[in-house]
Amino acid sequence: MIPETTLAFSGVAHGQVRRHLFPSDGLEAAAILVCTRTPGPRLRLLVRNVILVPYSACKRRERDAITWPGEYLEQAIDLAEPSGATIVLIHSHPGGLFAFSQADDESDCAVIPSLFQAFGALHGSAIMTIDGAVRARLYDPSIRDRPVNLVTVAGDDLSYWWDDKATPAGPGNRPVAFTDSMTAELGCLSALVIGVSGTGSIVGEQLVRLGFGRVSVVDFDRLELKNLNRILNSKRADAEVNRLKVDAFAEAATSFRGEGVVIPVPASIATRDAVLAAAQCDVIFCCVDTLEARHIADLIAAAFLLPLFDVGVVIPVRKEGDTFAIADVCGRIDYVHPGGSTLQDRGVYTPESLRGEYLRQVAPEAHQEELKAGYLKGIVEEAPAVISLNMRAAAACVNEFVARAYPFRLDSNRLYARTQFSLAACEEEYFPEDAFACTSNLLLARGDSEPLLGLPSLKVPAR
Repeated sequence: MIPETTLAFSGVAHGQVRRHLFPSDGLEAAAILVCTRTPGPRLRLLVRNVILVPYSACKRRERDAITWPGEYLEQAIDLAEPSGATIVLIHSHPGGLFAFSQADDESDCAVIPSLFQAFGALHGSAIMTIDGAVRARLYDPSIRDRPVNLVTVAGDDLSYWWDDKATPAGPGNRPVAFTDSMTAELGCLSALVIGVSGTGSIVGEQLVRLGFGRVSVVDFDRLELKNLNRILNSKRADAEVNRLKVDAFAEAATSFRGEGVVIPVPASIATRDAVLAAAQCDVIFCCVDTLEARHIADLIAAAFLLPLFDVGVVIPVRKEGDTFAIADVCGRIDYVHPGGSTLQDRGVYTPESLRGEYLRQVAPEAHQEELKAGYLKGIVEEAPAVISLNMRAAAACVNEFVARAYPFRLDSNRLYARTQFSLAACEEEYFPEDAFACTSNLLLARGDSEPLLGLPSLKVPAR
């Protein structure tokens, strides 16, 4: 079951809080999280601001108790009230207890009411153990509490901590990659696939069969006969009536996973409906051939604190006299975590290339020729036989997710922010996160602030 409530950290924010909460003295320490939320029915709280409470400001700091200083609570209220954000008070448990103690209950009963006296209808508290694990709960104005089902961190690794009742693998246990326990946890997570054509249909197929509880697929395009050689489960009957790709994918997935697993979104990712669907997910897979779609995926990942996996393939060709020859056969997989380098930071697209793509789109004939040459750069080929290349890239993309969520690499995942392979040269290269400059991102944890993603085109439709 998809969790009803989630508290999401970027890797940067989680690391900042963890370093502060565990000084060398072994005593409890405190911080305050100011959280936005994603739009839609699922409650995903996003850590936007972190206030580190100075150790000296706490009148009482012991191994199993701490006193909250009023001036920092007031600072959090001043920061959160204008936007109606949620405040979560977090402190450390140096002794390792991964649960709320009686002292925590008494502290919350004394402190949380002061937050509601100031503003809001939802605030909470959380604890962290020395390994970085977080457990959280939320209160309503009557000080009734409920657990946060899932706490996530999207950093170099993907971390998931569940409340006792929602733990798929059992309390305190993390699933091992490629096991039934991994499948059980994936059954509680939701993925978004942007584009379900050549590469996206293969990525989506893997996610559904791996056991994701929900897979939303976004694509406005329709099947054609020329697609049948590279889109999984596509049928001639569907192509002959130009069926929506997302509907054909959903039907195929339903045949082996049942109803309700795949959610088709027949729209461009640049539309409000698609962005709202993305906001309800836990991870994004971008399998598109346009720069605009990658740009939107970048914005979504930052605004909703979602991990993003972007995959692309290309076959450059060269002309030799009157014939063409393959110059290379390439694939690229980028992993982007919120607060780290974006696809734009990495040069996957630039403002200039986005503008150039737009200009080509307003010249339909030229743009159509470019689309026909989407795989083989230099040859107009409407039905390229690239399914084997797409399979290779799609598998690498999904395995990248598995490696982040259920680490199995011998080296740190930070060393693999980008993977590039050349089938022509039989080479594979890896680029660490530190190889890319990381610019400031004002969209980080923007949440449901309108207009969504800061784009006027996504504003609430006029009634």
